[in-house]
Amino acid sequence: MTARNTKLGYDVLKDEVLNKSSAFSHSEREELGLRGLLPYSVNTQDNQVKRVLANMRRKDSDIEKYIFLMALQMRAEKLFYRLVTENFDEIMPIIYTPTVGQACKEFAHIFRMPKGFYITPDDKGEIDKILDNWPDKNVQVIVVTDGSRILGLGDLGSNGMGIPIGKLALYTACAGIDPQHCMPVMFDVGTNNEELLNEGLYLGYPHKRLSGEAYFELMQEFITAVKKKYPNALVQFEDFQTDNAYELLDIYRDQILSFNDDIQGTAAVTLAGVYASTRLSGVDFKDLRIMFLGAGSAATGIGDLIANALVEEGLSKSDAMQRLWFLDRGGLVVKSRDNLASHKLPFAHEHPEMDLMQAIADIKPHVLIGATGTPNTFTKEVVDLMCELNERPTIFALSNPTSRAECTAEEAYTWSDGKVLFASGSPFPACEWKGKWFIPGQGNNAYIFPGVGLGAIACKASVITDDIFLTAAKTLASMISDEHLQTATLYPPMKNIRQVSLDIAVQVAEKFYQQGVAQEPKPKDLREFIASKMYDPYY
Repeated sequence: MTARNTKLGYDVLKDEVLNKSSAFSHSEREELGLRGLLPYSVNTQDNQVKRVLANMRRKDSDIEKYIFLMALQMRAEKLFYRLVTENFDEIMPIIYTPTVGQACKEFAHIFRMPKGFYITPDDKGEIDKILDNWPDKNVQVIVVTDGSRILGLGDLGSNGMGIPIGKLALYTACAGIDPQHCMPVMFDVGTNNEELLNEGLYLGYPHKRLSGEAYFELMQEFITAVKKKYPNALVQFEDFQTDNAYELLDIYRDQILSFNDDIQGTAAVTLAGVYASTRLSGVDFKDLRIMFLGAGSAATGIGDLIANALVEEGLSKSDAMQRLWFLDRGGLVVKSRDNLASHKLPFAHEHPEMDLMQAIADIKPHVLIGATGTPNTFTKEVVDLMCELNERPTIFALSNPTSRAECTAEEAYTWSDGKVLFASGSPFPACEWKGKWFIPGQGNNAYIFPGVGLGAIACKASVITDDIFLTAAKTLASMISDEHLQTATLYPPMKNIRQVSLDIAVQVAEKFYQQGVAQEPKPKDLREFIASKMYDPYY
């Protein structure tokens, strides 16, 4: 009998895993010592969901709804996840982007109860020991951030803990990973955000950021401790500053089951949208010219995966790279420019330097992808020019949260007279233009990382290659029906996310077995095997 199973009375009601509140039957109340501690009537979970949803909707702002939902998660876990899974369209923008951005900015101000695991430079030499304080000994998924590049908001230090908490909520809601086996980690090595350092309420390590060798030594100690204590766990790196993001991915991708969601997850969900766009634009995928505004880890990660996809279509690697063009703050990424970061060098072409409008006019891209973190960079002039060059141009405004998007869905549709195939990183409402409804697709990584994680855990994969994300992108693109395309949406409905995640998990697991990196014996019915592992939020 586990410690949880031995709890009685108020200890049951205070345990988020056991607590069903008013839904405990009279016999359960007798058995668990709950008589007299609850109102007489036995509620159904259906009624509890209705009550909670009504209470949430009474809140005046999204941040108040976020606080309410986080309190519910800490109080009654199954009720929280049932609420989320049955109301994805309404609740995901609250527990994740865009509201999670505001929640991170205000993290120290809205802090209620501790959730997650914190590592600071003061823990050097003792990480293995303090990991014993974590209650679950069967951790399956770890999401870790150092808070250095939270969405498009920059360095938020330990306030960035809202991101791992939110991502892991999506792992459970979207792919059924048991929340008790999820571990949010804040690699809190300080912040260079002076406003936070001077704020009396800031909860993080109150020093300038650790950097260089000391930074990587502390991370190595953490990864070594994780491998020892949780040998089958998946580690997802999230919202690291670009240089560190690439270096950590290069160091650990072959050492431990891991990936970087900003680089690889964003790449897969974007590639899936590009695949879908070709069904409406009529331009073959292998013939596309694609331009990126922004050349950080997200943008160049997308470029790397699209290059692999083009090679799979029969292009040489050099020809594939010639289809991909990047602009950063200095303009077009070309070989004549000095001091280009290493992750940009493969995409630097022999070409004159140009600004965005000049580059669009000269290169004539079919697809324009924004990953800048800077709002309003896709102006009417940019959209007009894309429409002059293409019958159905594709424009992705991927920066999060919504306030950072390069343009809005309404702007894209109205400026283009409904021609643009649009997707964004954060949600935008449906738009009507000249009697036709357009539903903007949300290129959210939640379509990718939960399914990849579920497939990896189910078959006990030892490594995740870029081919896995190519498989995930193809699977997602295949789930977009002709009916969805009629509204110019490039992704399946978010309400189908658990089905999407299961399909991706099955396909990536098949790939793991083909690659020979799956340690779990392959079951006769892989789909049934994976589905049986998905967390059930009903009682």
